[in-house]
Amino acid sequence: MSNQPLIIREIDSPIGKLVLGGQEDTLYFIEHGSLEEKMSWIERWINKNLPNSTLHTDNQAFQHAIDELNQYFYHQNQAFTAPTKFFGTPFQQKVWNTLRSIPYGQTVTYKEIAQKIDNPKAVRAVGGAINKNPLSIIVPCHRVIGSNKKLIGYRGGLDRKEKLLVIENADVQ
Repeated sequence: MSNQPLIIREIDSPIGKLVLGGQEDTLYFIEHGSLEEKMSWIERWINKNLPNSTLHTDNQAFQHAIDELNQYFYHQNQAFTAPTKFFGTPFQQKVWNTLRSIPYGQTVTYKEIAQKIDNPKAVRAVGGAINKNPLSIIVPCHRVIGSNKKLIGYRGGLDRKEKLLVIENADVQ
């Protein structure tokens, strides 16, 4: 797969522009922002994860994932089945996979995630891994909140985190 181009596609969503990237029909990342805003991040991502790949824009790519995202935004989907692949450390991948188990419309704390991965003292490391979650929305890091039940830490911005939780009717302060 690595000698194939990395395909990217920008879409509009109710929470702003998103950039999706991956190969074939497998999604590797969803970034908040426009393609123009995210291009340097995408170039760094390619250099780190797929150094032999080129970049290709395809406005028809990832339609399955986009359909699921649109259904999610309009309360018609609570789970994602689009193929995904993680690029990260074993610890990061463990955290990201744990995020997938947070039920729709519910929130957990960073401390609870640390406990779920049997590393209760790793709250800061969990926060760092969550901050690097490459598959925002599909891997629901927006469902992780502070111990005080307040919204903290979201790479896409707290306003987007709040909008996602409102979509899910999650109980937050």
